[in-house]
Amino acid sequence: MRALRIGLVILVVLAGLFVAADRIAVNLAEDEVAKKLKGELGSASSGDPEVSIEGFPFLTQVAGKELDKVTAQVKGVTAKAGGREVRLSEVSMEATDVALSDNFNSAVADHATGTVHLSYKDLSNAADEGVRVSYGGKSKSGKDQVKVSASVTIPLIGKTIERSVYSTVSVTGGKTVRFHADEVPGSKIPGIEKTIREKIDFDRTIDKLPEGLKLEKVDADKDGVNLSMEGTGVHLAG
Repeated sequence: MRALRIGLVILVVLAGLFVAADRIAVNLAEDEVAKKLKGELGSASSGDPEVSIEGFPFLTQVAGKELDKVTAQVKGVTAKAGGREVRLSEVSMEATDVALSDNFNSAVADHATGTVHLSYKDLSNAADEGVRVSYGGKSKSGKDQVKVSASVTIPLIGKTIERSVYSTVSVTGGKTVRFHADEVPGSKIPGIEKTIREKIDFDRTIDKLPEGLKLEKVDADKDGVNLSMEGTGVHLAG
């Protein structure tokens, strides 16, 4: 019995050491991935990425060159949108079944989802000069609205007018965010609607999205706009 107890103690100690080694290894790997992500973003990111590698044991995942789940979050990412710089307040992503190759320099996720948050200030900076994007409150149906305001010069009369409209925000083509006014005041006057829409209706295509990841939908709230993204065969590195 004594020998059995000693054997059990040894097994428990060894298991504890394995767990400790496994957790140390995953922490080192998370730090390394965060550093690599920070290096790829360079000056395009103002914050340090937060990376979490889930699943146990981690060491057997590495041996099999496939990670169960990887989550990452980066704040303050600068991207190009329609030729203009736009700050993405926060980008988060969750990738599952991540296959590793090329001496761990390449990582491709079988499936990934994520969100991109843009504040109204960020959206205003991404719009044309003099265009302001803000929260428009609740519609009659209770849906959050986006308001777009701009000063527009009407060619026929040479007069500059201020107009604010409620716009529908949508995504198209997997990478493009589109703003389209639901209704334009004074649209019955010839040329007015076309002139105003040329200013307040706009598309912005966002770069920095990993290959295979596409924008799927958009939701607005009082803090800004949230873009949801999803994809398969998503290239995370390499």
